[in-house]
Amino acid sequence: MEIITSSQNSLFKQVMKLSQNRRERIKTQQTLLDGSHLLAAWLDAARPLEKIIVSESGCQRSEIQALLARSPAQVVCFANALFNQLTDLPSASGVLTVVAIPAEPVVQYSGFVLLLDGVQDPGNVGAILRTAQAAGVEQVLLSSACADVWSPKVLRAGMGAQLALPMIENADLCQFASQFKGLIAATLLDGAVDLYDAPLTGSLALVLGSEGAGVSEALAMMATQRIKIPMQQGIESLNVGHAAAICLYEIKRQNRTA
Repeated sequence: MEIITSSQNSLFKQVMKLSQNRRERIKTQQTLLDGSHLLAAWLDAARPLEKIIVSESGCQRSEIQALLARSPAQVVCFANALFNQLTDLPSASGVLTVVAIPAEPVVQYSGFVLLLDGVQDPGNVGAILRTAQAAGVEQVLLSSACADVWSPKVLRAGMGAQLALPMIENADLCQFASQFKGLIAATLLDGAVDLYDAPLTGSLALVLGSEGAGVSEALAMMATQRIKIPMQQGIESLNVGHAAAICLYEIKRQNRTA
């Protein structure tokens, strides 16, 4: 297999843009999977692959060889030094895959829904999506201020959750809330009840706000149930990813016994 060594190579330039630029991902409707775990998830889901890029050292790894044998997609090999420029991981994964971004689903105005209002950290968004999938969330809507769910960082943190979860980006959360048929539970402090005392069964949309500002005022006004996680004195708040896990699983627990 020919090994590409030049940074002037057209494929290298294309992949570099996909790894760094949200506008490029939107324009091409493509994104980049970094690592063998995500490649395996795409193959297991029988999703098509556009192109697979491996590093010189990655070509020698048995797990990567096994994954390449499962796909008819074109495989291109980059020199290690070139490949390492395409990932922000301290230790390069050895394989990158160009895939098409799935089309967004039709919005559903009932069920178990998660609304993310300005969650900006890619690691937080990915972790929340992973937890949401595990907890049985049926749909996730993200405001325009959220991190890009199809960025390589969020994809890595989500560990394949993007394949299973219906997601709508750049959503008008207030408009959605106005039409939602069920409870709108928002994590807030003012006027909130203890999470474990709040009735959270049936059709429900859980609202989580940004790391710094929390839930926006406009969306907070639409909440029909304000909830707060009980904490020891002196602790002001939790990481939004941790808060999401606690809330989602309390909702799941209540609906198992309802």
